Amino acid sequence: MSPFGGLLALIKFFDLVNFHKIFNYAYQPTTREPKLGHYSMMVGILMLLFIGFNRIWHFVYIRLDAMLCGFFNLSRLPAASTFWRYVDNLGINQAKSLLKVMSILRERVWQLCDLQYAQIRINIDTTVKTVYGNQQGARKGHNTKHRGRQGLRPILCFIEETREYLLGKLRKGTTVTGTEAADFIAAISDQLPGCVQDVLLRADGEFLCWQSVKAAIEAGFKFIIANRGCTPVFDSHQWYRPFKRKQIEYNSCIYQP
Repeated sequence: MSPFGGLLALIKFFDLVNFHKIFNYAYQPTTREPKLGHYSMMVGILMLLFIGFNRIWHFVYIRLDAMLCGFFNLSRLPAASTFWRYVDNLGINQAKSLLKVMSILRERVWQLCDLQYAQIRINIDTTVKTVYGNQQGARKGHNTKHRGRQGLRPILCFIEETREYLLGKLRKGTTVTGTEAADFIAAISDQLPGCVQDVLLRADGEFLCWQSVKAAIEAGFKFIIANRGCTPVFDSHQWYRPFKRKQIEYNSCIYQP
């Protein structure tokens, strides 16, 4: 691979943001110590994704690449099964520590790019991940593409302004409970950069419960929770049009889920 094809820029980016220092500070290593070290294993996976591959076994195509081997000071990269065993050994503690790494890295990148968003919009969405076979936690539920199939129901959270992945949770295939929704909203504040002062939270109907509303209020978030099934009563005298040239009117009400 050519050093000008992107990998050299990625390596320089790691040096610019002090990624090695951030990783060693925030990452909680597994009990199993790889020969290359935790940092090299994780960077190898990131480079694989950066090149365009999305599966661990794709390491067989780049195992002898001079650019990658030179970065790791090796004659050849470890076998794909070595990276797979490392990923398989990761647990919930490593997942939480990687979120912390992302949070610190996001703060660092925003400072370098002079991004100072005082107001941001956060989008929360629940989706379905169809699984095959009898996997732990899989349930039959709302799955429009594969009706009747078992699946998981992950929660994803993104920043609208930068399209960054902020937070997420891979969970069993049941409907999100009020406690889960509240805990997820409460964890958002720890992931935000320090310059953010005002947050508008936008979620789908699974987050429509008093627990999530209470968590959003306690966190100081403004929130919009969508639900097609609700029929709130609007005061007919409270409709207003903020833009004279647009045929759009707004209203508000208090609705009890």
